[in-house]
Amino acid sequence: MKMSDIPFGTTDWSVLEATEHAGEKGSAWWRTQQFGEVRVRMVEYTPGYLADHWCSKGHILLCLSGELHTELDDGRRFTLTAGMSYQVADNAEAHRSWTENGAQLFIVD
Repeated sequence: MKMSDIPFGTTDWSVLEATEHAGEKGSAWWRTQQFGEVRVRMVEYTPGYLADHWCSKGHILLCLSGELHTELDDGRRFTLTAGMSYQVADNAEAHRSWTENGAQLFIVD
């Protein structure tokens, strides 16, 4: 990821409109900022959320609260709790996530 032509700025995430993205189960609520090719999101998964697709997009993801489970297409599984992160490149390892009790994430992709 190359970040260029982004002037210094601050974001008050609480004032950005949240958009709903339905999962196979539950919903993800995204508050999104776009900086050229860089997308930055504050995401909240509802309890019981299960992604409706395998994702091949690269991300840097930080779990702010709750617990997030992520499965890779090769069967490996990982659990993030508050303060943990993962990173994966574009088209590297397809992944999908779910949460039993909800989670709040900060994602850069």
